[in-house]
Amino acid sequence: MQARILIVEDQADIRRLIRWALEDSGCTLHEAANGSLALQLLPVLVPDIVLLDVMMPGEIDGYEVCRRIRANPALAKTQVVMITAQARSADHDHAMAAGANAFLAKPFSPARLIELIEELTSKRS
Repeated sequence: MQARILIVEDQADIRRLIRWALEDSGCTLHEAANGSLALQLLPVLVPDIVLLDVMMPGEIDGYEVCRRIRANPALAKTQVVMITAQARSADHDHAMAAGANAFLAKPFSPARLIELIEELTSKRS
């Protein structure tokens, strides 16, 4: 599975968990600690997949980052996985309405994350 992945998560320990889970996957991993930094990196990296936390400090949450990804034609093929501790059906619906391709509730297993990345990369090929 070869993909360029941007991890957007404000909690360093969760970024480390995601990096650890994917380190042997053959993916190129990049990180952003908030939505503003993610928006700066997105046009430069043009990632295949964005793992995007919903609740982050600052003015730009994950939903807004996702909407901006969907509004940018250069990022049309970028797939977005919304990751959140808020796992109600309304949260899932909100993520899908923002343009997410998938939804992953915290806490999640590293095995499920790998499986989801494999699903997304196989759809891309």
